[in-house]
Parts: sequence; structure tokens; C-alpha cells
Amino acid sequence: MSKTSRRIILRAMKNLAPPEKRVDGPSKRGQFKKRASILEAAAEVFCRQGFAGASIDEIAVEANVSRQTIYNHYCEKETLFVAVVDDVLKRANSMIFSMLATFPVNADNLEEDLVAFAIRINKNCICNQDGKFLRRLVQNEGERYPHLFETWRQQGPGRIISALGALLARLSASGALKIEDFDVAARQFLALGNADLQIMMLFGQTPGDEQLESAARNAVRTFLRAYGTATSAERPDLAAVSG
Repeated sequence: MSKTSRRIILRAMKNLAPPEKRVDGPSKRGQFKKRASILEAAAEVFCRQGFAGASIDEIAVEANVSRQTIYNHYCEKETLFVAVVDDVLKRANSMIFSMLATFPVNADNLEEDLVAFAIRINKNCICNQDGKFLRRLVQNEGERYPHLFETWRQQGPGRIISALGALLARLSASGALKIEDFDVAARQFLALGNADLQIMMLFGQTPGDEQLESAARNAVRTFLRAYGTATSAERPDLAAVSG
């Protein structure tokens, strides 16, 4: 057979062969949707059963996929757990940084602006589904499986404290606040913000709007007594809090 004939035959065979499957388009979207379904189901099961009590079979039923599909994506339960924490953390961080973008930039109406900010943080970041999930898992599993929360420790509280500290530094530079350690002040602001809500959240309750506002106002007044530049005499509302 001549080289020319061989090339013609090979070209014809290639034209008759079925087209190669593409990994993008509908197939890729389907894989993304399935992965998202697994993560969502796993979050529910891990939150309900804990890491040790959760099973791949239960997660598969919740996600409406086979257990082999889960293993194909995540190999083992620990890998899936880390992926779930990472997924929830990304959403939680995205939300809290969007809230930080609303932090007051001046002292024209500082107390009310800080109260509104604290309400937004609690409502959209602390008391929402992702906040509840992370809090429950860290409380229940953090001591037994600290390595599973390495991403959370690196990308969660530390980044938020630093970002809020920088915002407080800006207010301090303007003379609205008097702060020596901005990270300490940031931690205290966040801790004060949900101090009145801890018992409710411990029992799985979701605070209402009035409770959120009351907690935020108590927190901001206490915070301003510590870091505000006005004295209690100049601030009747703060003087009332001090008794």
C-alpha cells in the first residue's frame, strides 16, 4: 500500500470516529452542580451528626448521589469535611467583608452608625446559617480534630480582626476614638456585639430584630465608654448606662 493510500484511509477512519467528549458546557455545569449538592448535604449532616457520627452513606442519600460519586470527588470523609469547612468559610468571609465595607467612616453620628453596623454583623454573619454551622462545628469538633479547622484558623477570625482593626485605626486617627491596640479593640467590639446573644445561640435560637438592636446598643455604649473621646458627662446616654 502506498503512503498516499495509507493517508487517505487514516483520514477516512478519523472522520468516521465519534467526536471526543468535551468537559466543558453542560457536562461541566453538571459536575459543578453535583459537587455543590454534595457540599450542601455534607454540611447538613456534619452539623447534625458531627464529624465522627456522619457517614458517607447518609451524605449520599441527602445529596441524592451514590456513595461512589462522593468518593470520586473527595476520596475520604476527612477530605470532604475540610472541603465543606472551606466552602462555608468562603461564603462567610465574603459576607463579613461586605459588611465591613459599611463601617462608618466619620464620627458625625458615631454611636448610631456603630449600632447599625453591629446589627448588620450579627444578623448577616453571626446568626445566619453559615455562622451557626461554623460555630457549632468548632465548638463540638475543634478540640478533637483541630487539624480539620486549619483553614478556618488561617482565613477566618484573624483576617476579620485585622480588617476591623484597620477601620478602627482610621476612626482613632480622626480623633473619634482613642485606641492603643487596634486588634484588641476589634476583638472586644465583636465580642461585645454578641455577648447578649450567646445564651440564645447556645440553645439554637435565632434572635429577633429587637434583641439584635438591644445587644448592639449595649455593646456600642460599652465600647464607647472604653474608647470614646467624649466623657460620660458630655454623653448623657453613656452616663445613664454607668448608673
